[in-house]
Amino acid sequence: MAERPRASRSWLRRAARIIQDAGQWRLVSTGVVLLIALLCARFSWDYVPVVGDAERALYDVRMTGFAPRVDQDPRIVLVVYNDQTLIATKKRSPLDRSTLAKALRTLDALGPKSIGIDILIDQPQDEDPDLIATMRAMKTRTWLGYAEVADNAEQIIYEQQQFLDGFVKQVRTDRMKPASIRLEADADNVARSWPAQLASLPPILVQAMAPSPAFAKYKGSIRYRLPADPDRPVFASFPIDLFTDPAVGAAFADQIRGRHVMIGGDIVDNDQFETPMSATTGKSMIGLEVHANMLAQSLDGAALPRVPGWLLWIIALLAIMTAVFTSLAEMRWYSLAPFLIVQAILFGGLPFWFQHGGWDTQGVPAIGWGIGWVLAFAAVGSAARAVGSQQRRFAQSALGKYLPRDIANQILAEPEKLALHGEKRAIFVVFTDLEGFTKLSHAIAPEMVAQLLNRYLDSLSDVVLAHGGTIDKFVGDAVVAFWGAPISRPDDGTNAAKAAYAMWQAGEAFRKDVPEGVPPIGKTRVGLHYGEAIVGNFGGEGRIQYTALGDSMNTAARLEAANKSLQASVMASREAMERSGMDWWRPMGRVILRGRAKPVEIFEPAPDFPASDRDHLTAILRRLTEDREGALKGLIALVMRHPEDTALAHLLYRIEQTENGDAYVLG
Repeated sequence: MAERPRASRSWLRRAARIIQDAGQWRLVSTGVVLLIALLCARFSWDYVPVVGDAERALYDVRMTGFAPRVDQDPRIVLVVYNDQTLIATKKRSPLDRSTLAKALRTLDALGPKSIGIDILIDQPQDEDPDLIATMRAMKTRTWLGYAEVADNAEQIIYEQQQFLDGFVKQVRTDRMKPASIRLEADADNVARSWPAQLASLPPILVQAMAPSPAFAKYKGSIRYRLPADPDRPVFASFPIDLFTDPAVGAAFADQIRGRHVMIGGDIVDNDQFETPMSATTGKSMIGLEVHANMLAQSLDGAALPRVPGWLLWIIALLAIMTAVFTSLAEMRWYSLAPFLIVQAILFGGLPFWFQHGGWDTQGVPAIGWGIGWVLAFAAVGSAARAVGSQQRRFAQSALGKYLPRDIANQILAEPEKLALHGEKRAIFVVFTDLEGFTKLSHAIAPEMVAQLLNRYLDSLSDVVLAHGGTIDKFVGDAVVAFWGAPISRPDDGTNAAKAAYAMWQAGEAFRKDVPEGVPPIGKTRVGLHYGEAIVGNFGGEGRIQYTALGDSMNTAARLEAANKSLQASVMASREAMERSGMDWWRPMGRVILRGRAKPVEIFEPAPDFPASDRDHLTAILRRLTEDREGALKGLIALVMRHPEDTALAHLLYRIEQTENGDAYVLG
C-alpha cells in the first residue's frame, strides 16, 4: 500500500517538471489551443463554419440508420391532390375547391377521427360558396391550413393573408378551426425539426388534430419512420378524386373511419422537402407527409429527449482529456493503436448509441469531438515533445489510470464483451398474461389478432421501459421483464412494483378500447417476485438473446397464474414486497403455488384500499393462530365492508378451508 502514495508523489513531481520545462509561452499557447479544442468539441454544430453542415449530414446518417421500420400506420390516412387530379380538374394553382368540397362531404360521412387540411385558401374562386357551406356543415373536427406573412413570407403575401383571414372567419365553427401548417427546414432545405409553435399563430396542425402536452413546446427532431415493406408505404395515400363521388368513397369507409385524415398536395415540384433520409433514398417528401410523421410521433408520445447539455460538456471534456493522455503516451504505434481504436469507437459510436437509445441527437457535436480531439492531441503533443523522454514515459504510465470504464463504453469499445456468458444476479421479475386471449384469437380474423396483440404488447412494453425495466421476452400475449440487470439501481424494487401495477392498468385500458365487433377481452394478470437468476447472453453463434434463467422466473410465472384462482389481478411474493419500498401492499395469506411444495406469502397492491383496513387485515392474519374464531369474525366484517372485493372474499374462503393458519394449496 505504501507504493501508491510514493507513485502519486512521483507523478506530481514529474508533472511539475513537465510544466516547468515546457516554458511559459508554450504553456499559454497550449492552454489556448486546448480551450479552442474544448469549445469546438462542444459547439461545432452551431458555431464552427462548414463543420455544422457535416454534423447535420452525419445526423441524417444516424437518423436513417436507426429509423423505425414499421408496417403501414393504421391511424393516419393521406388524401391528396396529385398530378392526375390537376389534369382532370384543369387547374393547378389554386387547387380546385369544388373537388375539396365534394371530398370533405364524403369524408365527413365516413366518420374519420379528425381532418387536417394542408392547403392555404388565400385567393377567391367561383367554388368558394359551396366550399364555405360544406366547411360550416362539417361534423368531424376539421382544421384548415393557416399561415401569416410575418412568419411565412415565402408562401403568402399580405393580400393573400387578408383573404385567408376573411375566409377563416366565414367557415369557423366549433368543428372547423384554423391550424398552422408552417414547417421549418434548415438552410439545406432538410426538414429535421418540429416548427416553433408561435404564440401569434393557431396551434400547429398535428397539435390541433391530436393535442399532446408532451409536444406543446416541443422543438426537437421529427421522428421519421421507414416502411418495413418497400411496397407498402408508412402512410396509406388515396387520390382525392376517389372521394368526390360518395358512392365510390363509401368503398373506402374502412380506411377512413376512426382515422386521422390529412388532405394536401402530392404534386411534382410543389411543397417538397428534403428529409434526413433523402441523402440515402434520393427522394424528397411532400409537406403533407412531413405533417403525418409529426402526427404519428405525437400519437406515439415519442417526444425525443435532447442529450443533456451537461453530458455533452462531460463528453467534450473527455474527448480533450483522452487526446491529452494519448498524446502524452510514449508508445510504439502497434501498442498505441488499440487505445486509438477504443477512442475512435467510443467517440464515433456514442452518437449512434444515443440515436439507437431513442435520444434526439441533433446538436450532438460528433464531428466536433473528433476535431477537438485532433486539436488537443496536436497541441499537447507539440508541448510534450519539448520535454525529455522521462516526462513522456511518465505520461505513458498515467494513461491507463484515467481511461473511462463504464459499461456502455466497454460495449462500444469492445464488441467481444457480447460473447456468450451469464452471471448470477438478484433481480425483480414481472410476468404477465392476458386472460382468454388464446380463445379470442380463434374467434376473430388473424389480421385483427395481430393488430390487437401488437397494440397490447406495445402498451405493456412502454410501461416496462418507462419504469427502467428490461424486456426479457414475449411469449404469445405474455410479457416477461426484469429489473436489476444488466445494471442494478437502488430503486429497482420500487420501479418493478409500480410497473407491475401499471401493466395491469394498461391491460384494463386496452380491454376497454377495442374495435367494434371484437368480443370482450379478459383482464391482464401480473406476478412479481424477487430472487436470484442467471442473467446474460445465451444462444449460439448465429443468434443470441439477453435473458434471465432460473427458479425466480418460474415463481413469477406461477404467481401470475395464481391470480385466476385467487380472483385477483396482481400478486407479489414477500421477497418482492419487502424490497419494493411501497406501502400499498395488503397481505393475502399463504398459498402453495401449483407445482411447488413450499408455502409462499403473497401480497396484493391495493392503493385504493383504505390504509386503516390494510393494517386491520394484517392484524387479523396475525391473530389466526392464536384466536382463529375472533380473526374470522374480524375478516368477515372486513369483507362485508368491501362486498365487491373478490380477492378479499376469496381470502376469507381460503382461510375457512384451512386450519391453524395452514397454507392453501392452489389447484
